Amino acid sequence: MSRTNSTNPAPEIPANEIATPDVAPTQASSHQWTFLTNHSHVLLAVHANPRVLVDDVAATVGITPRATLHILKDLEEAGCLERIREGRRTRYVIQPRQHFRHPAEAHQEVGALLAIFAPH
Repeated sequence: MSRTNSTNPAPEIPANEIATPDVAPTQASSHQWTFLTNHSHVLLAVHANPRVLVDDVAATVGITPRATLHILKDLEEAGCLERIREGRRTRYVIQPRQHFRHPAEAHQEVGALLAIFAPH
C-alpha cells in the first residue's frame, strides 16, 4: 500500500475523466454514483405500474431480479409498500404517508419523493 506524499505523488487523473461545469463527465465516471438508491428506483417503478413484473422492474432499474425481490421485501418491511396477491400476480400498493428511515429525512414522507420524480 503506498501513501501519497511529496516523494510519492498521487497519480494524475486524465483530463477526459475530470468533470467541470464546462465539460460533461465521461460515460464511465457518470455511472459511478447516483442521487437515488436502487430502493428509490424500485419504488418509482412500482409507482409507475403497481402490477409490474419483478423482471421488468429489474430491467428498468438495471439490477437482477433477485436484488429486486430483496428490495421489494425491504420496502414492504419498512412499511413503504404493501404486497397484495391477486391470483398468480402481485399488485403493490405504495404507502405515501410512510416516513423515510434515515434520521436526516425522517420528517419527509415517501409521497414527497413520488411527487418530485413521478407526478401523476
